Order: sequence, then C-alpha cells, then structure tokens
Amino acid sequence: MADRVTVIGWDGSPLTDAARSALGAATLVAGAAHHLALPEVPPHAERIRLGSATLAARRIARHRGSAVVLADGDPGFFGVVRTLRAPEHGLEVEVVPAVSAIAAAFARAGMPWDDAQLVVANSRTLRRAVNVCRAHKKVAVLTSPGAGPAELALLLDGVHRTFVICEALGTDREQMTVLTSDKVADHTWRDPNVVIVVGGTGAGADTGAPQGTAWLAGHEVGYPPAVRGWGLPVAEYAGEGEPGAAAGQRAGEAPQLRVAQLARLGPRVGDLVWDIGAGSGALAVEAARFGAAVIAVDADADACARVRAAARRFGVQLETVHGVAPHVLEDLPEPDVVRVGGGGAATVIAVADRRPARIVTHAATRDEAEALGRALTERGYTVECALLQSVGLEPAEWTETERTVVFLLSGIRN
Repeated sequence: MADRVTVIGWDGSPLTDAARSALGAATLVAGAAHHLALPEVPPHAERIRLGSATLAARRIARHRGSAVVLADGDPGFFGVVRTLRAPEHGLEVEVVPAVSAIAAAFARAGMPWDDAQLVVANSRTLRRAVNVCRAHKKVAVLTSPGAGPAELALLLDGVHRTFVICEALGTDREQMTVLTSDKVADHTWRDPNVVIVVGGTGAGADTGAPQGTAWLAGHEVGYPPAVRGWGLPVAEYAGEGEPGAAAGQRAGEAPQLRVAQLARLGPRVGDLVWDIGAGSGALAVEAARFGAAVIAVDADADACARVRAAARRFGVQLETVHGVAPHVLEDLPEPDVVRVGGGGAATVIAVADRRPARIVTHAATRDEAEALGRALTERGYTVECALLQSVGLEPAEWTETERTVVFLLSGIRN
C-alpha cells in the first residue's frame, strides 16, 4: 500500500533534480493529459488522468509502489495537496512546488498582485466569483471549463471591467490577451487559463498612509481606511451640508436600525446585496465595506448620485440602479440577501419570489408590519419581528434630541 506521494508542480520550466528523481522512480503517475505526455514520465508507470482529486487519492492510497501527482503551478495553492492530505487517505505528502499560475499571470501582465482578491471559478462557485469581481478593483480568477472568461463576462453584464486573459501558461501555446469585459464573450478561450479582472471607480478612501504603502495581502494599498466603526451617522455618508444629510431624521435611515438590518443580513465576500430604497447609501456602503457586491436601487436620481459619492468617499465598489421597484428589479442578477427600504408589500413579494437567503425590511405601523410579515411567511420565509425604539440624548444636559420607533422584520428562507 502506498503511504507516500510526491506532488510535483509544473509551470512549463524544466523540472528540478528533485522532481526528476521522484518521477523517474514512480510506478504510478497522476496528472492532466499534458502532464502525462511529459518525456520524463516513466513508460512503465501506471498513468491516471487527474479528474476527481478524491478518486485519484483513493487509487493512490491502494497502490503498491511509488506514486507521483503532477499539477500545474503550485499544487499547494487551490490545488490537490489539500485533498491528498485528508486524514482518510493516510498519505504522507511531499511537495515540489513551482510558480503558481496566478503569480505567473501577474508577472506576464507586469502587475503587482499583493492587493488582489484570488478566487476559483467552477460550476458551483462561478456566481460568487463574479460577485467578487463586482465588489473589488483587482481579482485573479482560476477558471475551469464552463466557468471561464466568457462566462465571467456574461454574468458581469453592465459592469465595466478590463480582462487580462492568460491562456496555457508555461506551454508553447501561451498567450496573453487584454480586452474590455463587453468583448470577452465574443471569443473562444483555451483551457487552462487565468483571468485578471481589473477596474472600478474611485481612488479609494483617504487613509493617511504613505502613497504606495501595502502591508496586508488581498487589500488595496493603504488599507485599512481612516474611518473606524460601523453604524455611523447618516451625515458620514451623505456628507455634511449635502442634500440628504438630514435623511437620518427618517426612521428608515436611523443608524440603530441599519446596524440591526446588517446584523441579520450578514453580508460577506461573494454575496450580492440588493439595497432597495438606498436613500443616503449608508447601508449599501457598509455592506460593501464587508466585501460584498452591492446594487443600490432608488427611484430618486439624486439619491443614486449621493450613493455613488458615498462609495467614492469610503473607497468601495458598488452599482446604482435608478428606477421604481418592483419593476426595476426584473433584470437584476440574483441576490443573496436583500434590504427593502421602500416599496411596500409589492416590493417585498417581488423580492421573495427571487428567493434570496435573507430579507430585511421595516414598517412604521403594526398593521404594515403584519402585512409584510404575512407576505414573507406565505412565500416560505421564517419571520422575526422586533419593535425598535431609539432615543438620542444630548450628553451635556441629557436632553432628548430625537426619537425613532420602527418595526424591524427579517425573513430567513426555509
């Protein structure tokens, strides 16, 4: 029984002496077709086409002899090493790494990548990978058949990005192509490929950090932003003295309600959030600060402009849609979680019919809250309702400055 397997990364460059030695002694070699065609693979060795890594690991665990797995790039980075190290296989894994496909792609493009998000796109994760591309300015995507450049571009419909597509890295068919996202779906792309998706608006929030400073991978230069905290006053988003700065007087814009709504939605990287009736943009911006993709919808064109301005101030990426719900929602991509800040029962019903995981909304009266709760329950959501009362006090004299009372409703899909 095999109890040891050597995993060799391949990036198109000549194999190292250690890799040649391990491969020369192998009695079983697993890899993709182009790996198994390498001249260094012993002619007498059993060969396994590497489709399911789990199935290959089971076969290797039963093999009597010396096993080698060949993989593109660094096999410890979104690669087969994790599967082979699973305790049920009982394998001792030795790794001979190579340059990862993502590192090679950025090198070919002449771009730094410490500030990039790195994602894998396949049949299960494609939509979430696209949401990361919506939410961030630089994303590297390890693609797979059926979840490649064309599929990414099609799902990003309406979002302008630049694609750097690196095909067949490390082979004599290697090619790098730079296209705007609206042109990508018109081409056929070779597998394997890596896609670098770049673009977006705004220069990011002012952090006070020296220009060009970077210290934490996966975040933009100058991270973290200068602004601390969540549930900030609306004026922080609308801007002092700008139209909409007084929107915080409305119950639906109260920071305390916003915090409770965000807590129940739980937006995260890979999610798409709809914020319907975005108003000042406070909730949309805070959801984007969690790393989620956000589409802010409002019937007021000035409100949409305020949302975009707030996004620029806080250095986040989001989209705005000007239109009246529920009709304007028909052509939007599928959401994961939704805040309904306006539009009443008709909008809540239209949202529930799209089956997001969670929906939050609010009501000014008990009758309205009962109608909204009933609409969610009838469409397969478990509903929670709470009456929130917030009283603002002036600390100098402890006098009341404002009071808001609102019903918070949240629905979780059954």
